[in-house]
Amino acid sequence: MHDYLPDYLIREQMAVSALVTFGVLRVLAAALLWRRGWEAAWADKAGIAAALLYCAPQLVGLLSHSYFLPGAMAELEGKMAGCAIALFGAPILSHRLGYE
Repeated sequence: MHDYLPDYLIREQMAVSALVTFGVLRVLAAALLWRRGWEAAWADKAGIAAALLYCAPQLVGLLSHSYFLPGAMAELEGKMAGCAIALFGAPILSHRLGYE
């Protein structure tokens, strides 16, 4: 008998880790770009590219052999949700901090 974590726990864990990771990285990137005098739009573009790379392994695993990975869809959904929330909320936070 296999003991698996429920999908909702996997989804929540992936969402929180992506939210924290990309939120912090976006604010740090905006601060660094602000000091160098560059536009903050570069941080948005880099954040979207990093989020795509972060979600790519689960997407490839899900498309290639989904029957072997029972929690692959939950991982992908959690990562996508966390990245979307972070990439939406982090510009607001960095604007409040004065970096944009």
